[in-house]
Amino acid sequence: MLTINNALQWWARNRQDAVALSLGGDTVTYGDWLPWIDRVAVLLEDAGVLPGDRINACAANSLEYCTLAFAAMRAGAIIAPLNTRFTPYELCEIIKDHGSRLIFCDDAHALKCADCGVPVRAIAEVLALRHGGKARPAHDPLPDSCVVIISTSGSTAKPKGVMFSHRTMLSYITANAMEDGALRDGGGVIVVAPLATSAGMVQLVHYAVLGCTLYLEPLFDAQLFLDILVEKEIASFSGAPAFFERIAALPTFKTADLSRLKFVAVGGARVTKPLFDAWAAKGIIIRQVYGQTEAGGNSTVMPGAFAATFPEKCGWGGIFTEHRIVDADGNELPPNCEGQIVIRGPATMLGYWNNPEATAETIRDGWLYTGDIGVMDELGLITFVDRLKDIIISGGLNISAAEIERALLEFPGIEECAVIAAKDERFQETPLAIVYGTSPPDVPALIAHCNARLADFKVPRYVAVRNQPLPRLATSKISKPALRAEYADAHLILPKVR
Repeated sequence: MLTINNALQWWARNRQDAVALSLGGDTVTYGDWLPWIDRVAVLLEDAGVLPGDRINACAANSLEYCTLAFAAMRAGAIIAPLNTRFTPYELCEIIKDHGSRLIFCDDAHALKCADCGVPVRAIAEVLALRHGGKARPAHDPLPDSCVVIISTSGSTAKPKGVMFSHRTMLSYITANAMEDGALRDGGGVIVVAPLATSAGMVQLVHYAVLGCTLYLEPLFDAQLFLDILVEKEIASFSGAPAFFERIAALPTFKTADLSRLKFVAVGGARVTKPLFDAWAAKGIIIRQVYGQTEAGGNSTVMPGAFAATFPEKCGWGGIFTEHRIVDADGNELPPNCEGQIVIRGPATMLGYWNNPEATAETIRDGWLYTGDIGVMDELGLITFVDRLKDIIISGGLNISAAEIERALLEFPGIEECAVIAAKDERFQETPLAIVYGTSPPDVPALIAHCNARLADFKVPRYVAVRNQPLPRLATSKISKPALRAEYADAHLILPKVR
């Protein structure tokens, strides 16, 4: 059967002694993990869980959390991870929408879910079943059953639940293995993203299905990550550019032996030339990726043969996945024209949980409308430009926030920045730059720097200098919703800088 659990059964037989999960020195092999998953699946069935029931989890990354996720799938249920950073109100709103059967929490988050009207179980119950005899769950998973609901990252007003089945997730994984092959024979990977996010849960399923060893690090520490990359047989490492920048800034980076790395990729933002060059000097070519939760993960990865020549581009799609650039009416655009990126492929989500209207708006005639702006060149290579929602419309002109952000990050001393729309009496909207750095920047010099790189209408009219890093989502992306709320009245408070 084409199911995720069947893949784990394969590795339990063929790589019984290979480490599946490692966290803080604690490890579990594939041979021991599969019976643990089965015992927890029987626990769920004994608790009245039926195929299709939703099981929420609100906890930090752990071996037992990973086990619960696969046990829910084994029992025919749907694992629906919850963001531990959400408030009790937000959590209860999602749980109510899911109509959940059970919630599993660790001690740190149990109180948040206590008043949501759904029985709360301790995730320690999963840990207690780590050792024991064989168990046989009553249900056999079906390929097209929904297995996961992942809430969108929160960059929209209200998170939507993205649904995946065994088949959609396995289609993504199979294509990934066929296209590159870096992990076709297993190998080590590092997973730092929370399991409540697409980056966390999709990577967990992806690498477990490929029989890899997953190093689950709860927090990003640059030196620890570099040590793991050097000491363990890590074949693949992916993450936000900030991860790579902090590792490259370490004094030990230049002498570190990273020869085992076969695949290195960055998503969420473009790689700067200094960052690309720092890793290229060690023989490692960073490859740009593009994707989103609704697409099942990364829908395109820059081919290794072209990555050094076009480091800012992110490939031409996957072996089973097509991309187009379309205008506002859905018409395909010619090369080098900006438009919305649309995707068609077998890894695309089933739809949004309990939200047919949003599903119909996003998936049209089999194409996923991403809400992202991109350009496709004559070779078919895609360049991500910006999110549609991050476009600032000033006096009828479309301004890409990402384009301004790239210019700001080239100014000495600026470590983080975000550009959002500020209200403007004349133009309705105008760019507001929010910056944080090692020392407060010279704002007039910063504006002169932008004037040298950007058209006049793109140069920020307001600059907010922060003395602390910018807020981030659970996915480590900068939280623009939080910044928009914080700087809603910036036009009344901040002086115009030009």
